Amino acid sequence: MRSFRHTLAALAVICLATPVFAATRVEVTEGGEGGGPMTLTLDQSTIKAGETTFLVHNDAMSEEHEMVLVKLKSADQKIAVDTAKGRVNEKKLNSMGEVSELKPGADGGLKAKLVPGSYVLLCNIKGHFQAGMHAMLTVTK
Repeated sequence: MRSFRHTLAALAVICLATPVFAATRVEVTEGGEGGGPMTLTLDQSTIKAGETTFLVHNDAMSEEHEMVLVKLKSADQKIAVDTAKGRVNEKKLNSMGEVSELKPGADGGLKAKLVPGSYVLLCNIKGHFQAGMHAMLTVTK
């Protein structure tokens, strides 16, 4: 019985000393005002595969933005824009979720389990993608 208690105590110490691996965090900053350049920047462009939390901040003063996470078939996949609507057709892409309609100064978040490959983060509000509001993310093993 005594050795069983020692074993349990040892296991408890091991469990408490073992670090819990947190999700990777990617900070996304969106900016730009109507009629000017639009930006979507990442604090890191390459991360390891696994649980990932995207922390999104709309840095604009008056413009609403969103962030759509898309898994690409390849790093050079072209993303077509419906010029009549001024938007990307999300139904034709592998969207993994989004932070929609962030008001100026607002924050949002998205959690996703990412596998190795290429991704693009984009704002799909009319005209924003064409104005430069997108960024590539590479996920490695």
